[in-house]
Amino acid sequence: MSTHTGRRPGDGDLPPEPGRTASSASAPDTGTTPAEREPVGSPRRFWSARRVPAVIVALLSLAAVGLLLYDVVSVRAGRPAMGWRRRLADELATRPLDDVWIIVGAAVALVLGLCLVVLAVTPGLRSLLPMRRPPGSRGTSEVRAGLDRRAVALLLRDRAMRVSGVESARVDVGRRKIKARAQVHFRDLDEVRADLDTALSEAVASLGLARRPSLTVHVRRPKKG
Repeated sequence: MSTHTGRRPGDGDLPPEPGRTASSASAPDTGTTPAEREPVGSPRRFWSARRVPAVIVALLSLAAVGLLLYDVVSVRAGRPAMGWRRRLADELATRPLDDVWIIVGAAVALVLGLCLVVLAVTPGLRSLLPMRRPPGSRGTSEVRAGLDRRAVALLLRDRAMRVSGVESARVDVGRRKIKARAQVHFRDLDEVRADLDTALSEAVASLGLARRPSLTVHVRRPKKG
């Protein structure tokens, strides 16, 4: 993956459509790409398959149901019920609802149920940022692309290090915010901040994210030892 983000004149420019005239093709640029001008619906995040929680729940459910079914079949065959089932039935029949163990058990069951509900209704995969679909691909909803947040942070850090005066840089990429911190060893701080903000804004715009995160830039000089 190339981390070079510089652009030459003409890079990324789309050729004029066949039906366009020369005057419309040479119209002044408004500062937005065709993909940005095209109305796009709300971006959808990638959903995790939740394989590990699903396997754990399935195995525990299978074990519990299998053990209960075995005990029921044994009772139907004339054998006595297992001791754990008799003891559990007696405890549930004799303990009051305000008993400490009844409340603790209900709380544990409630927490586990809420965890399963949260896993079922949340997408997960927070490390993936969905990308914008290119123009003309509305009919291919099954084809989607995303960028890993760590890869985006590495690319933006490399771009920040290219700014004159930056000695070191750190970039934290979230789903909605990007925070860049840089140490400057020469040049005025305001000038470096302005150049860094411009460079990182262009780099973020070139990523083609469906939802562009807000950018915050902080610069400072290293402490003198």
